[in-house]
Amino acid sequence: MSEAAIAVEGLTKTFNGTRALDGLTLEVPRGSVFGFLGPNGAGKTTAIRILLGLARADSGNARLLGEDVTVGAHRVAPRLGYLPDVPAFYPWMRAPEALAFAAALFEIDQATARRRAGMLLEMVGLSGVRTAIGGYSRGMKQRLGIAQALVNSPELLVLDEPTSALDPLGRHEVLELISTLGARATVFFSTHVLSDVERVCDRVAVVDHGRVVAADTTAALRQRYGGSEQRRLATNAPEAELRAALAGEAWFLELSVEPPRRGEAPMFLLSVQDPAAAALRIPAVLAAHGWPLERLEPVQASLEDVFVDLVSGTGVRS
Repeated sequence: MSEAAIAVEGLTKTFNGTRALDGLTLEVPRGSVFGFLGPNGAGKTTAIRILLGLARADSGNARLLGEDVTVGAHRVAPRLGYLPDVPAFYPWMRAPEALAFAAALFEIDQATARRRAGMLLEMVGLSGVRTAIGGYSRGMKQRLGIAQALVNSPELLVLDEPTSALDPLGRHEVLELISTLGARATVFFSTHVLSDVERVCDRVAVVDHGRVVAADTTAALRQRYGGSEQRRLATNAPEAELRAALAGEAWFLELSVEPPRRGEAPMFLLSVQDPAAAALRIPAVLAAHGWPLERLEPVQASLEDVFVDLVSGTGVRS
């Protein structure tokens, strides 16, 4: 099994009596696009600063690409790419100059730097832009920041809130780009935007008050932390009669009606506490009353449901 791209155990950090990290433990597999998800103030940026050697933890340990961040930073730095939430550039430079400047910091020869800059600017959609960077939109600067973070062909790419403050078009452009980066490097992507994680990440960790409260694939998190089980039922049974028929069932919790979609009949939404019993009994109850079973399917919790449960304290921690 290959070594994790990021391995963190028990990180703590306190600022002026406030604990920003409280035993943070995390593992990021190589080759993943990994979402580091949490509300503002959860400790995401503090954790990233420690991982990059920009701050020191009070206790705990962290390894990037197998190197301890406290003693091996000089060895791991050339293998990393980093995009801060607000990337900064000299405003009078043009994009090729900015990338050449970054390449020189990694002692990349000029011919290789020019070739790589052309390829990266093509990839991020800026190859035809001749404007100085000072005239760029926020989304253009984010895309240039991603190109700059890739100039050294890193094994690990760290993106801190890469879509913050972007308009919908800018967010779309940056997310489209991030979704393609997993083939190049492990991507560690911090955000508080749930839809961004669902769109581009194959794994996610939810952090709250400086601790990881859940980590898995998005599908597994929905299944594990999604709250009560729900089933969507299509039948022509009258609502009041169906409710009365189900009221005596031990597995049954609640019945509601979903607004009908265009051209479709209303759907019943059943909350159940014993999915196995519900799967057996729902068809039997309908048959006993002569109601047809047109459709019966599980309802998957959204990542938003999971996130709210976890950070509000109602989700099951592990």
